[in-house]
Amino acid sequence: MRWLVVNTDYPGFLRAHYSARPGLHRAPYAEQLRARRDTLFGVADFYSSNLTELGHQAWEVYANNVSLQRAWAREHRARAAPDFAGRALWPAPPPRPDLRAALRGAVRRAVGRGGPALGEVLATQLAHYKPEVVLNQAVGEVDVGLLREAAPGSLIVGQIASPLPPGVDFRRYDLVVSSLPNLVARLRALGVASELNRLAFEPRVLERLGPREPDIAVTFVGTVSPAHTGRIAWLERLCRELPVEVWGTGVELLPANSPIRARFRGEAWGTEMYGVLRRSRITLNRHIDVAEGHANNMRLYEATGAGALLVTDHASDLHEIFEAGREVIAYRSDEECAALVRRLLADVDACETVARLGQARTLRDHTYRARVAELAELCLRRREEVGLGGTPATEGSDRAGC
Repeated sequence: MRWLVVNTDYPGFLRAHYSARPGLHRAPYAEQLRARRDTLFGVADFYSSNLTELGHQAWEVYANNVSLQRAWAREHRARAAPDFAGRALWPAPPPRPDLRAALRGAVRRAVGRGGPALGEVLATQLAHYKPEVVLNQAVGEVDVGLLREAAPGSLIVGQIASPLPPGVDFRRYDLVVSSLPNLVARLRALGVASELNRLAFEPRVLERLGPREPDIAVTFVGTVSPAHTGRIAWLERLCRELPVEVWGTGVELLPANSPIRARFRGEAWGTEMYGVLRRSRITLNRHIDVAEGHANNMRLYEATGAGALLVTDHASDLHEIFEAGREVIAYRSDEECAALVRRLLADVDACETVARLGQARTLRDHTYRARVAELAELCLRRREEVGLGGTPATEGSDRAGC
């Protein structure tokens, strides 16, 4: 099958990415895309590369990256059909105006104004690549209406593991996949075809990291904004009692007296984040409220895949992913978490044994190759169910375009 994977990037990442690479925003599309992939941030090219290795044709686009998208438009002499001229990337009215403003402000500061609308460029890409499957990994930011109108005959698939954004009609998707069982159940109750497809780790990351030398005792890498109140209270306690070092975002919004501030070491995107995890003897994890007691977030796989010992909150389905006590360590309270970490810090051999077994489990069972193969089967079956068995024409496409 032919796939187009649609994603967006955090404003903070875009600022850091282009600021660290002066002149990149003027580079050819292929060079900018290669630089974006090389960061290893988010899911990078993990979906498209594994789809390709499984025999599919696949491309990814970062729909809110102004520099990247306009480079594509220039090089393809893209001219949108009249129906899409000036089309916004976000639905109207936008379901998350704060995010819309932040995204636009960040990319405009980074790469300037002018040129075609982002929605117009995406519509042109959909017409160019003629995908059989469109996988939208940014359902709150990329308008499903645009995808459906610009890619008739494609299976439109959404992917989400965060609170359902207001204003999005998920019934317009042919299929929605999620790594959260509770969201799958919620979507099905709304009459949406939905399936479980968990997150994963990409083994190629290890080639970039080098040998593991765990010289940091305990780390936390993630978001600590005021919206994560339970996580903040837990992490503040651990920062007071243990040698925790913190990387991530949102620290500037915490009170001046928060103990997290004294342990903050900066942001860590992509390769740098993996490097921190690789250097960690122990790394901490706590899910936010949307998980509702399920084991879900990317840190489960990133941390174990990088080789750190993962100490994570207990979840009802953690046993489906890891064996607690052998491959990861699970806690049921803040007090138990602190006590477990103290005990592990005093037993280096136990730390390394659990870390090694956790990594082995991830590399065996939780790779993007396995998840993507599962996703491809789900989409193939769904295409047949909705009567999209044909293959679109390939005129005008190019394997090197993305």
